[in-house]
Amino acid sequence: MKTAILYIRVSTDEQADKGYSLRHQEEILRKYSQLNGIEISKVVQEDHSAKTFSRPEWKKLLLELRKRRKNPDLILFTKWDRFSRNAGDAYQMINTLEKLGVEPQAVEQPLDLSVPENKMMLAFYLAAPEVENDRRALNTLYGMRRARKEGRWMGVAPRGYINRTDEAGRKSIVPKEPDASILKWAFEELALGQYSTDQIRKMANKKGLKCSKSFFYTVVRNPVYCGKIEVPKYKDEEYQLVPGQHEPIVSETLFYKVQEVLDGRTVKPRAKIDTDEMLPLRNFLVCPKCGKQLTGSASTSQQKKHYFYYHCVSACGFRTRANVANGLFENELKRFRLHNAAKELYRKVIKDVYTKFTAGGRTAKQEILSEIKRHNERLGSAREKFLDNLLDAEDYRLIKEESRRKLDM
Repeated sequence: MKTAILYIRVSTDEQADKGYSLRHQEEILRKYSQLNGIEISKVVQEDHSAKTFSRPEWKKLLLELRKRRKNPDLILFTKWDRFSRNAGDAYQMINTLEKLGVEPQAVEQPLDLSVPENKMMLAFYLAAPEVENDRRALNTLYGMRRARKEGRWMGVAPRGYINRTDEAGRKSIVPKEPDASILKWAFEELALGQYSTDQIRKMANKKGLKCSKSFFYTVVRNPVYCGKIEVPKYKDEEYQLVPGQHEPIVSETLFYKVQEVLDGRTVKPRAKIDTDEMLPLRNFLVCPKCGKQLTGSASTSQQKKHYFYYHCVSACGFRTRANVANGLFENELKRFRLHNAAKELYRKVIKDVYTKFTAGGRTAKQEILSEIKRHNERLGSAREKFLDNLLDAEDYRLIKEESRRKLDM
């Protein structure tokens, strides 16, 4: 008696659109096995796309078959599109299974693969769903581009908006409070150029926005907030910005003013931090007790006065008043007198030492910025492939989570 593994696969959209339920497939396969005297050794259920064989349950099954000494005779499925929707991958997998002594077979599209002519029918069965997938992906792409050109936002609403459907069934996005007001405030603050982007992000988070550094930077670069919809470049069509059908959170003037500030085209003085002026020697002094670097901070008295101190980063507890240390340092500097001829040389030496002292920090910063850029480009590429239906939703979600996790580190 032959033995078989029943392989049942369905994706969410197929189940909804065509009624390919797991139970229905199992009933067909069990009835076929009973009529043909085939013993069922195992039932494998899969809820994953058939574009590739990188499916969780299939990979487990293949690993199990490779470990077994005696494999079942057959792997049964209802149709060849349950097995694969990619002709090239399917032929390779059929060869792999044949080497393991297992014959794949579709009970509703039976083929004797030992007959060479049947391979032409197999090519048709495998190519038809692949063509269907490609046509569906193309229709989806064109549909999304047409919707974008009409000024409609596609997908989940961006931060500060919420998805809505009116009585006629038309979908749109509308501002959502309090995020919309917080984002408007953030744009207005960025336009002033007094604080860094991350300082404004932290202040916005305290107001209730709650977003990471990389995500906030993406938000303030998105033209959707000034009422525009992006239409990506495709073939001969250039990138476009079209008027959106949604209500903008900020004006176009404010949005583009913020872009100028972020691009560095508008240079404005930023707010000075008094702590840095009062603690100029922070991280330059050495603890007399343990030899570690001294940091600095301010404490506030009951009379709301600020007192600045240099203190050790270790547990030794060393602490000294900043004004006293600063005064001693200034007095020590006054003891030095330079000959006019040595001033230029001294200036160059100080500049050289400072450059070498800060080189490590600049290099590390550049590496971090490069890493951030790489992850953002990877995320952007994955997003484009997902929108073009070249990447599964699950794969896109995993790439997105991994990139966000690394960007937030």
